[in-house]
Amino acid sequence: MSANRIYVYKAFGRFWHWTQAILILFLALTGFEVHGSYQFLGYRQAVLYHSTAAVALLALIAFAIFWHFTTGEWRQYLPTRQMLRAQVDYYLIGIFHDAPHPTKKTPLSKLNPLQKLVYLALKIMAIPVMVLSGLFYMFFRYPQSNGIGTLNLGHLERIALVHTAGAFFLVSFVIAHVYLITTGRTPVSNLKAMITGYEDLEDEHEEVAVAAAIEEHA
Repeated sequence: MSANRIYVYKAFGRFWHWTQAILILFLALTGFEVHGSYQFLGYRQAVLYHSTAAVALLALIAFAIFWHFTTGEWRQYLPTRQMLRAQVDYYLIGIFHDAPHPTKKTPLSKLNPLQKLVYLALKIMAIPVMVLSGLFYMFFRYPQSNGIGTLNLGHLERIALVHTAGAFFLVSFVIAHVYLITTGRTPVSNLKAMITGYEDLEDEHEEVAVAAAIEEHA
């Protein structure tokens, strides 16, 4: 079956994707040092870099929200139950038996049903929890220009635990995401697509013609 080289990922989408990934990894590295898991930069420097990266991520999120709604890209994350079970079965079993992918990627539908659910959960649950808990912790405890900033909040430890749990979740997601990148047409095809914007997609018209020919001669 032939494939057509299609422009799937727009420039800002790629910029947002890579910048977000870098910022999340950098926030994880500096955050775990602030948490006391290891020592490399030193506590004060780790706090400074973590806070700076957090502000950069907030700015990126604001631009990304604007971009998603002005371009209609938000529709990519609308969940659907269609082919959801088949997609789960593919990742659990089919992928290890070289089974064909149950869903087809197009410029208007870049995500499979399972990806839509996971990415939607990230955008409306995980990321907001990380942002809010991080802001609460930052302004409650981190050094400010006029001393230690405070908010009328109790249970600081719980906020820190929620933020840390969210960090583990995001790091786990990044690791799983890196693995799933290798499950495309070739181990590096998905990676190349997110760099260049172009991806080789199967010709759906040819696929229908082949299926019809097989049925006709069956």
